[in-house]
Amino acid sequence: MKGQRLGYIRVSSYDQNSDRQLSGEKLDRIFSDKASGKDVDRSQLKELLRFARDGDKILVHSMDRLARNLDDLRNLVKNFTSRGVSIQFIKEGLTFTGEDSPMSNLLLSVMGAFAEFERALIKERQREGIELAKKRGAYKGRKKSLSIDKIEQLKQRAANGEAKTHLAKEFGISRETLYQYLKS
Repeated sequence: MKGQRLGYIRVSSYDQNSDRQLSGEKLDRIFSDKASGKDVDRSQLKELLRFARDGDKILVHSMDRLARNLDDLRNLVKNFTSRGVSIQFIKEGLTFTGEDSPMSNLLLSVMGAFAEFERALIKERQREGIELAKKRGAYKGRKKSLSIDKIEQLKQRAANGEAKTHLAKEFGISRETLYQYLKS
């Protein structure tokens, strides 16, 4: 029995474009998440794990699009291949079927480690860039979610004893952001 060709796409933020990831691939169904790689709550990946059946083939643009780190990558590949689902990483040119040789397992580990290392380097360069920009006065941080009037209204209502969870939901901010406003 020939299975389906399934695609998994992940972009880190809502303004990123996912079109390039599996363009040109003929797929029966695509599972697409808009979430950071470190985010464990990726609903479409969970759905793909539930949906994929013996004989299916999953196509992913690259290893870093599928997994958060090397352990996650190896676990996901093992989960799929142990159920008869093959997984192909387009960028790396690697396919795993569960009948893999020691060499292909080594390649998975090495390539996954490089992807994890690359992500760590990007985060480090980003932190360094922000620090330099702060020293120059060019980085002011993220724009505030609420206007000064709204912040004052929020502080007043919190001081009057309104539930912080309710206030955060009403103002469309996280509880952490609410507490930051209350501290300032």
